[in-house]
Amino acid sequence: MWWWCVSVCCAGTSGSDTAVLLSVTAGLRIVHQPKTDYYFEYTECDSTGSRWRVAIPHRQGSCSGLPEPVRGTDCTFSCEAGEFLEMSSQQCTACAAGSYSLGSGVRFDQWDSIPAGFSSLATYMEPEGSGDESLSCNNSSWTPQGTHLESNRDECTVSLVYAVHLMKQGSVSFDYQYVDNNVFFEFFIQNDQCQEMDQTADQKWIKLTSNGEWGTHTVNLKSGTNILYWRTTGILLGGKPVKPVLLKNIQIEGVAYTSECFPCRPGTFSKTPGSSSCDLCPRNTYSNKGASSCTPCPEAQYSEEGWAECKERPPCSEKDYFQIHTACDSNGKTQVLYRWVEPKVCVEDNVTGAVTLPPSGEKEDCPPCNPGFYTHNSSTCLPCPPGTFSDGITDCQACPAGTEPSLGYEYKWWNILPRNMKTSCFNVGNSKCDDMNGWEVAGDHIRSGIGGSDNDYLILTLRVPGFKLPTSVAGVTASEFGRITFVFETICSADCELYFMMDVNRKSTNVVESWEGTKSRRAYTHIMTKNASVSYTWAFQRTNKPSDVRRFVNDIVKIYSITVTNALDGSASSCHACALVSQESGSSCVPCPAGHFIDKDTNQCQECPPNTFLSGHHIYGEEACQQCGPGSKSNKEHSVCFSDCSFSHTDQNRTLTYDLSALSSVGSIMNGPSFTSKGTKYYHQFNISLCGPEGRKVAVCTDNVTDLSSKDLQSESAALNNYVETFVCQSTIIPADGRGFRTALSSQSISLADTFLGATVESTLDGVSVRPDLFPETSRKLPDINFFYRSPRITASCEHGRSAVITLRCNPEKGERGELTVSSKCPAGTCDGCMFYFLWESSSACPICTEADYHSIEGACKGGMQDTLYVWNEPKLCTKGVSLPEKSSAPCEAVPLWLKVGIGGGAFMAVLLISLTCYFWKKNKRLEYKYSRLVMSANKECELPAADSCALAEGEGEENEDDVVYSNTPSLLGKLKAIASKV
Repeated sequence: MWWWCVSVCCAGTSGSDTAVLLSVTAGLRIVHQPKTDYYFEYTECDSTGSRWRVAIPHRQGSCSGLPEPVRGTDCTFSCEAGEFLEMSSQQCTACAAGSYSLGSGVRFDQWDSIPAGFSSLATYMEPEGSGDESLSCNNSSWTPQGTHLESNRDECTVSLVYAVHLMKQGSVSFDYQYVDNNVFFEFFIQNDQCQEMDQTADQKWIKLTSNGEWGTHTVNLKSGTNILYWRTTGILLGGKPVKPVLLKNIQIEGVAYTSECFPCRPGTFSKTPGSSSCDLCPRNTYSNKGASSCTPCPEAQYSEEGWAECKERPPCSEKDYFQIHTACDSNGKTQVLYRWVEPKVCVEDNVTGAVTLPPSGEKEDCPPCNPGFYTHNSSTCLPCPPGTFSDGITDCQACPAGTEPSLGYEYKWWNILPRNMKTSCFNVGNSKCDDMNGWEVAGDHIRSGIGGSDNDYLILTLRVPGFKLPTSVAGVTASEFGRITFVFETICSADCELYFMMDVNRKSTNVVESWEGTKSRRAYTHIMTKNASVSYTWAFQRTNKPSDVRRFVNDIVKIYSITVTNALDGSASSCHACALVSQESGSSCVPCPAGHFIDKDTNQCQECPPNTFLSGHHIYGEEACQQCGPGSKSNKEHSVCFSDCSFSHTDQNRTLTYDLSALSSVGSIMNGPSFTSKGTKYYHQFNISLCGPEGRKVAVCTDNVTDLSSKDLQSESAALNNYVETFVCQSTIIPADGRGFRTALSSQSISLADTFLGATVESTLDGVSVRPDLFPETSRKLPDINFFYRSPRITASCEHGRSAVITLRCNPEKGERGELTVSSKCPAGTCDGCMFYFLWESSSACPICTEADYHSIEGACKGGMQDTLYVWNEPKLCTKGVSLPEKSSAPCEAVPLWLKVGIGGGAFMAVLLISLTCYFWKKNKRLEYKYSRLVMSANKECELPAADSCALAEGEGEENEDDVVYSNTPSLLGKLKAIASKV
């Protein structure tokens, strides 16, 4: 407090401490009265709004002889702009020439160093990623660049902080450049309790600007202490440095008074007393600090606007001139001319090594007019009248019956700049090229101009007031209103960069694509998905490093052709067929209803066949209706193919049917975390709209999201956010923890799937293939279902656009919604940045249950009743569908029929076996008898008789069967007799 400072001045408070305190609390400069030992200052205001003017000694301890305190001016008192409060008289006094004041405000427009009261604070990275905080961001800070401040180029969080004490409500405004969406740039305010003031999203989050353009941001301030924060956070996910945020002209209104005027900075002047600002010195003049006029440079020197000194004029070289083509004359001739780069600063006469301007070239035939134009008076190209067309060589002709003109722009000859294009040059740090053309026409191409410095932005802009669909497709639900295609190449020896940007409805300019370094001749196409006025901008920068020496003047970009379809004020280079009311002569063109094509034979509208969709803006002929992929169907308008959450597949003579409706709502997965080289933790979040909603793309990814779970497109912050709506999208999420953010931040939202190709169990569809090595194989016999998607947008790294495959796998343990995962081999969801793979395991990915998925088990017959149970086949790999039948009971017998049949059959077989046994036993006994007779006969004669046969005659000996003697096997009685005879 000032009163405290005054009361303790004699007790040891240092003057430096007092000065720091005053500068922080009031943002004011202290007036030192010359030839005195003290200066005047005001005390803090009391509760009645009063204050006192007191004298403060310059030297510590010198408190004697000070003037008595006197009542000061009212606390809300302030002087007008161009005046300051003279403390001796407490009267407003006009600033002297060579100085300025804002009255009740302060302005910071000189950045040779960081002004007093400002501080640059770096926030360390998270310890999980960086490990050693002391090595993280010590060298990161806001850097003064003379005319502006530049933020850090790494991924550290760096805050520019300034505290000001306002006695009344005021405001803060500043100019800025913010072109890189890999940087989060926020401006917020805290009170003296370090509590953040309430701010709307558009006040806190700064909007992007176009390359080379400055934006202005203004926020109201409350009375009291306001601590201002400009905070940037870079995200280096690909190793490419971010483009810094630039700040200049910070102005704060609402301070109670200013007690001195600010001297004009070098290179500026104020001619009259009472100035509220200083003017830049003109070219070839300079000034020192506090100048009231500018001094002309010597003849051998030069300066640019706003320079503080003059420099020697260099000798002219090839880098100081350029060539142009003159406009066609009345004879249809053009000529190559050479011109000095203006303003000319080089010397060509009497200087060693200096070059002179080359002579002009010979006249040559002008190139033809661009398609859609015709030659007027041999020198001017004019657009064809409505209803006619021309190829640029012949005169305009009326479109034949049954056709209409194809409106648009087709620029491929560059003798003059088209009327809807303009070119400019811009440099952040100087105004050398403000009056130069950024691009020059060169016959068969348009090329980047010479510029004033190597780090100039050379800008080419094409304005399209809107788009108009051809009559025949005016009723179609359009996903494409028009497209721009341009052919270009870059030739660079340094770090040049070409930006292609788009500004829709004059709201904000966003970078669509950029290319670094040398690029061979190629084409790029961007599709407009909504009807709006749009400005397309090409900005070329040879290098982003400022230098007074021209080294890369030969680095150029060439654009050979630019084509825009369906432009509202375009001309026609050709005609296309249209739908007619009837085949009668003179019938007029009419729009076809949604989902209809033009029949080639009748030129009338016909509806597309089922499950086909119309490709883009072309509807002529039935071939315009393209077949939807497998597992998909078209919506009613035939504008898109989608999955209705049903799928069927025939496997081994069995048809498997799937119901995927449980997966119709948007699924999300956040992988990671991942860490950048400095330890910034980030995640990739993917939102997936698999099926349903009649083909509407309901997966939404946004930038600068505060609530990641929902997106209200009508909310206040929606206009600030860049968002994409598609089937599959990706955002990079920076978590709130560890970075000082109150909420998580989202950036780099991109679409991975604009078109649904189809669903199949095959591993390849329309050139997109599954990589089976990314996910573990399933042990189940059911096949996986693969959903294939494509985003046709071409990028610098994906020449064929991006693609995505979502593999559905039956897993009853995961529940209906299941679980989304990415491969551990490619934790970012992709291995090359162009092809993305996801695995979605869910019970909903199992087929619908049928009778083939369960079996019955019959119980024992008890009490004349038998139970039958039904159980699922294990493992159960189905869901929903049929239910298990209830347990059933049926009457049964004690001895069932099959048992009876079995017993009867067994008894019959037993009887048969016994009969056969008896038969063969008796047969064997007969043979034994006959043999014994034969043996006995042989014993009587001591030899065997010769016999014709061993057999007996038929019926021989049968009468004495009971007296048979068994020789081979004697009976028990015979054995006993034999033993007795031996004894």
